[in-house]
Formats: sequence, structure tokens, C-alpha cells
Amino acid sequence: MGESTMMLKIKRVPTVVSNYQKDEADEPKGCGRNCLKQCCIQAAKLPLYGYKWKNVSVKGTDSSNCVSKGLPVSFLDSLVLGEWEERMQRGLFRYDVTACETKVIPGEYGFIAQLNEGRHLQKRPTEFRVDKVLQPFDEKKFNFTKIGQEEIVFQFEASECGEVQFFPEAPIEVENRPNVVAINVSPIEYGHVLLIPRIFECLPQRIDHESFLLALHMAVEAANPYFRLGYNSLGAFATINHLHFQAYYLAVPFPIEKAPTKEVATLSSGVKISRLLQYPVRGLVFEGGQTLDDLSKAVSDSCICLQNNNIPHNVLISDCGKRIFLLPQCYAEKQALGEVSAELLDTQVNPAVWEISGHMVLKRKKDFEEASEQNAWRLLAEVSLSGERFQEVNTLIFDALSCRVDESTNPAQLDEPDAESQPQDDKEAAYQAMVTRKHECIVQQ
Repeated sequence: MGESTMMLKIKRVPTVVSNYQKDEADEPKGCGRNCLKQCCIQAAKLPLYGYKWKNVSVKGTDSSNCVSKGLPVSFLDSLVLGEWEERMQRGLFRYDVTACETKVIPGEYGFIAQLNEGRHLQKRPTEFRVDKVLQPFDEKKFNFTKIGQEEIVFQFEASECGEVQFFPEAPIEVENRPNVVAINVSPIEYGHVLLIPRIFECLPQRIDHESFLLALHMAVEAANPYFRLGYNSLGAFATINHLHFQAYYLAVPFPIEKAPTKEVATLSSGVKISRLLQYPVRGLVFEGGQTLDDLSKAVSDSCICLQNNNIPHNVLISDCGKRIFLLPQCYAEKQALGEVSAELLDTQVNPAVWEISGHMVLKRKKDFEEASEQNAWRLLAEVSLSGERFQEVNTLIFDALSCRVDESTNPAQLDEPDAESQPQDDKEAAYQAMVTRKHECIVQQ
């Protein structure tokens, strides 16, 4: 009996939390466009979610300011979905993503295919070079300070007292470097939002320690394994050069989350680094650590290393912030060199973090109807670095983390298995080497 295709239906969530209220009779303020520029922002008030942070020092805090009593554990979920649904009812999205067909493709991995014919027609075009990971912010090009206040869902800040706080209306204080969560007006899935760290600092799309830790805190606060955050560097299909993370809900496991892994290093902080096995895209997986800061620092240090070496990459924050996938890629480079087949180019799929993770956003009905695990695997294999190049990237990352492989060991073993040949037997010899520096670690195989 052949395998059947499982169709997915988006469950609409009623607006149980909606704090953005607009009185149409009010006189327009500022320029009248309700923008995030100086002309309008001074009088603006938006909801503020204060997230719980770890390693709280009781010294100097005033618990009387905490208003977490009575808030359910899933409050952030309710806030995101309720506010997102309210924006949907007001027609702020470019298309109705809930009308897009979605199915789980039969096969071992369960790749997810979505037919989204409107996204590439209405999505903002890329306005910068794709061959440089680090590029300066350009205020003349589109950036998130140009969106309307109605697109902002809430402010997202560390709580003043260490426990969850929520304020339905709070002023936007530019001098306090606010982080905001905004809707993605060209959504891939239900609840698709953007986390924009320190929005008014106009940071370019590049990872830093503070911003990545913020993204991890959002994953932890959501406390929902179906809520993932993703990051695309320039050159890895980020389309806006203004620092942001994406996030949305999808109530099935991503194929990459089901792929086996093999531990290759352990940092002194307890962070474990593994490599993906039996998956078309080569990558590293980070998990563990004594604190959330430990995990965040290991990943952000690795991303900074890739940025400084002009290596495009994608990041998936999974499992409520417990597992992080770091995925260097080269698809745009292959496109520029004419090394991608015309058949793949015709699909117009730009494999960013969601596609690499196994959620294939397809733009043609033909590709959706013919979607198969083999086709998904073939596309993603083109995204992956070669075995030799991936080993070189591993060496750069481990050097950045002060991890070194023993010279008597063949470092090419870090690269196996070959992504182009699907699963294969593990025949590698065990080894380990230990060094002490910024991140003391054990590299093992």
C-alpha cells in the first residue's frame, strides 16, 4: 500500500488578547502616517512584555513592580497569536497565508510543502549584494524604522525584576534601545513575526552576542516546541539588511529536528556540539550548557566567526531554545557561478532557514503537486557545502571556540557522512583532544 499525503490545516485562533487599540476619531499625530520616525514616535504607546531572565541577582531589584501574578505559562503564545490574528482581521498582510495549501510529503523525513504563489510576487526584493555577508546599514533602503506602528505587536525587554511582566500600554523610549516584535506582512505561516533587536540603532543583518541571547529568551518564553526562530545572514537569503530574526508556529516536527547527530565537541561550559548525520545539508547542532548565556555565547561566537570569514549561514532555534542548528550554505554562490541546474532555478525557491529545515515554500502549483522527498533532498544537497569546505569551516569555528583537533587525527572525519548519498554507515575512529583557552573543550569523534 502506498503512502498517503497528509494535508495540514491551519487552525485559526480567536483574538483572546489584543491590546493595540486605535480610535479612528482621534486626531492624527505627527506626520499622520503613524510611523516609527521621530515625528510620530514620541506620543506612541505599545504593549511591553518583560521576559523572565536567568541568574537573577536579588540585589537592587524591587519585586513590588512585578506583575506576573495571574499570567498563564502560555501568555506569550496567546499574546503573539492574538495580536497577529487582530492584524490579520484588519487586513495588514499582503495575502491570506491561511489559504495556502500545505502537506507533509510521504517519506522517512516528512518534509513539509507549502504552495505560496503570492509571496514571491508581493515580497520585498533584495536590495543589496549577495556575495558579502557583512554590509553596512543603508538608511536609504527599506528598513524596519519605515514600517507603521500598527505592524508592531509589542516591545520585548528583560523584566525589571527578573519575573514576567506585562504592560498593555508602555511608551516607546528610543533612548532605552527597545526591542520589538512585528508582524511579517509576507508571512510563511500562521503567527509569522519578526524579532527586531534595538530597532532604532539600525543594526545591519549580523549576529552579535546581545541580540542572539535575546532571540533565545524569546524561544524560552514561548515554551512551545512548535514555535521556532530562524535567522538568515546576507548571502543566505536574508532580504532586508536590518538585524532581525523570524519566528512562526508549525505544529509538526521539522525534518532537520528528526535527523540523527553525532557529538564532536564539548565546551567547558557544558555546551555540546554535534554534526548532522543523514541530512542533505551539512551543519552543526549546539545544545546544553550550564546557563542560557553559555549556549548563546557558543553559537554567537561561531556565527561571528562565519561572518568575519564571509561565509553565508542560516540558524534555526528549536526545542524552546534548547537546540540550535548552524548551517553554512553556498546556494547563492553556486547560482552566481552557473552551477545550479535550470530545473532547480525554475522552481524559484530560495533556500533560507525554513527551507533548509525542511519546510519547503513552493511558488508553482506544478512543484507542489510533484513534491517528493527525493526532490526536496536534491534541492537541499545543492545548498550544502562540500565535504572538504565544510571541514574547513569546522576548523575555523573550533579555532574561534579555542577547540583544536589532535594532529594525529584526520580532521576530514568531521565532515562525514556525505550529504549527497543519504544515510551511510558510521565507520569513524574515536579520538579526543583537549585544550584550554577561552572555551576549554574536548573534541571527540
